[in-house]
Amino acid sequence: MEIAENITWTEELERLDVLLSQGQFELLLPGERYGGGEKEIWLVYLMNDAAESFLVFHDAELTGTYQKEYEGEIDAALEKDGEQYVLIVRQGETVCTLFFSRLSLEVHLFDYGKTGHFWVDGYEYLRQIEFRIAILRDKLEYLGEAFCTEEEMRLASLANFPPLNFCCYPAVPDQYLVPSCPWWEATEEAITEMKKLASEAGDKVLLWYLALYEKWQGKLLAKQIAKLLHTSRHAKVVDLLEKKLAREAQNYPKRRFTGEEGTQIRKIQEQAMKRKKILEAEGKRASLLREEPFFYARDSVEYKVHLMIWGTRGKERVVEVETFKISRTQRQ
Repeated sequence: MEIAENITWTEELERLDVLLSQGQFELLLPGERYGGGEKEIWLVYLMNDAAESFLVFHDAELTGTYQKEYEGEIDAALEKDGEQYVLIVRQGETVCTLFFSRLSLEVHLFDYGKTGHFWVDGYEYLRQIEFRIAILRDKLEYLGEAFCTEEEMRLASLANFPPLNFCCYPAVPDQYLVPSCPWWEATEEAITEMKKLASEAGDKVLLWYLALYEKWQGKLLAKQIAKLLHTSRHAKVVDLLEKKLAREAQNYPKRRFTGEEGTQIRKIQEQAMKRKKILEAEGKRASLLREEPFFYARDSVEYKVHLMIWGTRGKERVVEVETFKISRTQRQ
């Protein structure tokens, strides 16, 4: 983004520059988000289960042609005329101009500890952990330390631990995978954090493998450690990590849906809980996870409740997934 000499560089402008350099320019106009004002336009910043955040253009007016579905390179320039900023954005052959008085960051944090997305089959419980660590890492990277607890920052380092990250247990299909770090490369912080977990769980075998991995990193050893993580013998480490993530996520509120939407959501939650009690009466363990739409940005995502039903297959821990869902209704 080209910026005029009479403009003072701010943290918000740096965030804007990052988005534009990535080709990201998804605007929410008045009426397109929950709880927005008529003189504000919002640029989607970081949106995931852990955070919904926007760059807010105040006293905003949009002119020209804005392509909401545009995908491609973006050219942008920022000018200032008196007290008014002028952002000129070119999307291919079209140009739009955004006038505004100031730019601010708006952040809403949410409990992500029981989110569930089942896009890839096999060892789904590990893929859920990979996903939560990945969105936690994104929260830290895009929003900064002020929006994370100290424990979250430590756990986020595990995004750079190949035996557990996208290298071995990707939560999304290959065509949607965007690696956040080099393949098969672990950081010292990630290995240290994993060693702490293994030590706390009393897993001496995993500690031995981690000490070896610390000296000789590589794809083969990473895959071997990954195999250990889905066995019953090393379940304590995995369960401990899941509990730590859930505990930190509880520092933030849950998304609360009201009206007819909230009524329908409560119905499927009750259905899932009823099924969970039946399974537990049969001596089976079941974990309840939720998949929910964004709260502030309207979309067509369905609200779902998933039950992970735990079992074993030889030495391995496996799960079956049952899903309860409704189509999202229009928020009033």
